[in-house]
Amino acid sequence: MSRWPGKYVIGLTGNIATGKSVVRKMLEHLGAYGIDADALSHRAIAPGAPGYQKVLDTFGKWILTPEGEIDRAKLGRVVFPDPEAMATLEAIIHPLVRQAIDILVERTQSPVIVIEAIKLLEGELKSWCDAIWVTHASPELQLERLTTRRQLSAEEAKARIAAQGDPQAKIDAADVVIFNEATFEKTWEQVLEAWKRTVPRMKAAPQAAATGAAGELHVRRAGPAQAEAIARFISRVSNGRRAMTRMDVMAAFGEKGYLLLMNGDEIVGVLGWQVENLVARVDDLLLDERAPLEEGLSLLMSTVEEAATELLSEALLVFLPPELARHHTLWEKMGYAPRTVKELGVSAWQEAAMESMPSGTVLFFKQLRKDRVLRPV
Repeated sequence: MSRWPGKYVIGLTGNIATGKSVVRKMLEHLGAYGIDADALSHRAIAPGAPGYQKVLDTFGKWILTPEGEIDRAKLGRVVFPDPEAMATLEAIIHPLVRQAIDILVERTQSPVIVIEAIKLLEGELKSWCDAIWVTHASPELQLERLTTRRQLSAEEAKARIAAQGDPQAKIDAADVVIFNEATFEKTWEQVLEAWKRTVPRMKAAPQAAATGAAGELHVRRAGPAQAEAIARFISRVSNGRRAMTRMDVMAAFGEKGYLLLMNGDEIVGVLGWQVENLVARVDDLLLDERAPLEEGLSLLMSTVEEAATELLSEALLVFLPPELARHHTLWEKMGYAPRTVKELGVSAWQEAAMESMPSGTVLFFKQLRKDRVLRPV
């Protein structure tokens, strides 16, 4: 039984580049509240956070960027090859991360929590969980993912893989093992089956339903079952500039969720969004020309704001195509303001914008809560 009565906690771990975040996103699609312990560890050493000065005092100011932030790449080159240095860094960060996790789990209303943590089994966090899920992939696939997706050199990638320890030890400790070596769909099938088998009292998150009278606008949450319909809508509304297939959308579900604006049983709008590190981002927003602009945007944005607030998000970043960004009065009416990345001010918000902002889009911003959850951690 976890330390939080009335909440079922899944601890999700696995070696580097085995698809932990993808599986966490899938569990979020099914209704779990996701926590990324690695993202919390980054916040713990941000300027002004409790771990910042301790890390500088331990490893030196040479790891700082010109902007005064800790360069995690430099820090990684020190600690990954040196187990003693890694243990020293973890002794600074891990207590702060555990404190933050405790805050977030206490605050969320979701009865199912998934905590993604690469060092879950090595510390106290394991005892906080009701079940342990482990992701696994071959060393060859790990190497490919690290060199192609994260742009690490082969030497750096091999060093990070070697630093993870024996994956069999994690598999032996697992209640559920997800083999993340094939398509998104194959991984989704494993996650869905394990969810139904190990979390029987929970129902899957509501899927988009073809209900509603003609002319009645409403918003539905989409799931992988709607991938084909989403692909057709995006391809049509973008006039072929974004020719999407069902598999493209299935792959996107590994990173984000979709909301559908429905007119009766017809899709007239699609919004793609995600929450990472307590920052919500909308990076896909398309409306059919027949959809009423103000009513449609208002419905979609109020729905995503409500969902993001339930997930304890501090801020909402909206990356708009120019044709939607030009409606400044409408966005201001909904509480959004145009911003540059620099104008966001908070490093976690800036990092989220730099990670997620599609080329050619305009950034609009809205703060969802004044009390930042992790300031201090």
